[in-house]
Amino acid sequence: MRTLIYGGQVIDPASGTDGRLNVLIENGKIAAVCAGEPEADERICAAGRVVCPGFVDIHVHEDPVGPDGRIYSDPDRAVFANMLRMGVTTVAGGNCGANVYDPGDYLDIVDRDGAFVNVAMLAGHGYFRALSGAGDEYAPASPGQISALADSLRDALDRGCAGISYGIRYAPGTTAEELARTMSVLRGTGKPAACHLRDDAAAVFGALAEFADTAEALGVPAEVSHIGSMAGFGQMERFLAAVDARRARGADIMCDCYPYSAFSTGLGSATYDDGWLERYGCGYDALELCEGEYKGQRCTQEIFRKVRREFPSCRTVCYVMQPAEVELALTHPAVMLASDATMHLGQGHPRAAGTFPRLIAEYVRPGRLRLYDAVEKMTAMPARRYGLKGKGTLAVGADADIVVFDPEKIRDTATFADPIRPPEGIDLVLLGGTPAARDGCIVSSGLGRAVRT
Repeated sequence: MRTLIYGGQVIDPASGTDGRLNVLIENGKIAAVCAGEPEADERICAAGRVVCPGFVDIHVHEDPVGPDGRIYSDPDRAVFANMLRMGVTTVAGGNCGANVYDPGDYLDIVDRDGAFVNVAMLAGHGYFRALSGAGDEYAPASPGQISALADSLRDALDRGCAGISYGIRYAPGTTAEELARTMSVLRGTGKPAACHLRDDAAAVFGALAEFADTAEALGVPAEVSHIGSMAGFGQMERFLAAVDARRARGADIMCDCYPYSAFSTGLGSATYDDGWLERYGCGYDALELCEGEYKGQRCTQEIFRKVRREFPSCRTVCYVMQPAEVELALTHPAVMLASDATMHLGQGHPRAAGTFPRLIAEYVRPGRLRLYDAVEKMTAMPARRYGLKGKGTLAVGADADIVVFDPEKIRDTATFADPIRPPEGIDLVLLGGTPAARDGCIVSSGLGRAVRT
């Protein structure tokens, strides 16, 4: 089967391509990118549209696995379904140290059943930390537990996980010894360590040094997660300068960010331990609850204490980040786009359904970012960072994961009140050369496969 997408503006930063070209697909792979129009069984007109690699989201919190051993796949509310509708064709789950299931087994399930999108996995430090017996997040792990934890992480990498993720904020008992010992299993693999830093706001600089110094000493690529919610409170310029200084001396460090000025996490997490109001300089009303009897309401002290005690897993949104700080991050050359998507039965943050189209609508069209640079942050940069071969490019032989969108109309429509509304302006999403979504509607749900590195 040969399919020709013709007449569009082809943007493929991985190969430095940006021009009026045609893309030939054969047997699920890119067969040619050319000016001519080769013979094809199917022709797709992309006039007035951008044709680019499928978007790659390296910071996703994956859908859970049910008692039946299958991944949650509600076509409206699943994280992966929302990814597909906004043009994402490959994700990396297991972020912030958290896995919902053994990550190697998760990859096996994706290969067995398929998924809405292609799925890579990180091995979550926090997930394996608990399995090693260090179940108290606030307490240091014993030497024996650290050894068992390192062995489990090594095994996960051997099974194809793309790296290790840390959520030191959520496991504050993590010591320097534990961090170094576990990260050392990445030495020589080329795989990165990703980290939700131990602290944010004014304390973010020490947290950056803790993680980045360890990675640099071990020669491990370092990925700092969702920096908007780490340094987006007046620290971003200094934070990015600190990253630049490390890169200037040869350190392999990069960051990711989502284009919203509110973060989301569970109410029972360490983020909301004593001192959070002072840290963010806000009141309880900065916090909105996304689930339960107070869904859609801003907090009071009474509601906060009640829900944190009775429903600690309650999804929240906290409106404390500064938009100008987020813009500084997203326009920096060492920062790529990632959604930090998380959902609980369709409840959560609109970033799970709107991040990628929002970058174009809110940053490219107003002139804050070039379209080519935005596409690079959504395709080539993340695929290269996580060693996702065949992804994030339209090079000959690559997987034919492709997005076709209208650069003048693409936009997010998801809101905090309705976080799963599909975007507009995305005409077509292909996985392996087969249509998976059209005009915001999923047309095939099982095309995604596991991506092992």
